[in-house]
Amino acid sequence: MDVEPEQKQYDVFISHAGEDKDEVVRPLATALRELGVAVWYDEFELKIGDSLRRKIDAGLVGSRFGIVVLSSSFFANGWPNHELDGLVTREVVGRVPLILPVWHNITRSDLMGYSPSLADKLARVTGDVSIADLAAEIAAVVRPIEVAA
Repeated sequence: MDVEPEQKQYDVFISHAGEDKDEVVRPLATALRELGVAVWYDEFELKIGDSLRRKIDAGLVGSRFGIVVLSSSFFANGWPNHELDGLVTREVVGRVPLILPVWHNITRSDLMGYSPSLADKLARVTGDVSIADLAAEIAAVVRPIEVAA
């Protein structure tokens, strides 16, 4: 029995390390928005004075899927790991696949050393696909009716 709530405010939550913003995350978040995907991305949502934990937790709870941009910077950073923990917990408790992994400048071996269970998920590698194509593929997963129409 699935226990995921029925209605969410966002289609996706993007979990990432700050070091990956310029090259991957910001362009991906922007491309997804242009495709009509409701995106929780820190630069879109966080304002001066906000509680990081509360806003991030609200984004995690309020999103149907979690895009996780995995990189060596991600592995070394506390906040993305907190976000990933939340997404994994939601996936396990809800028994609903919701993590959409994107590998950025890492190998399967790198990921196996960090999280063997994440290495099992089908992922996209940033060097193998353009940001526009990656955004279109994600949009087709998270909003299949709208994209197919």
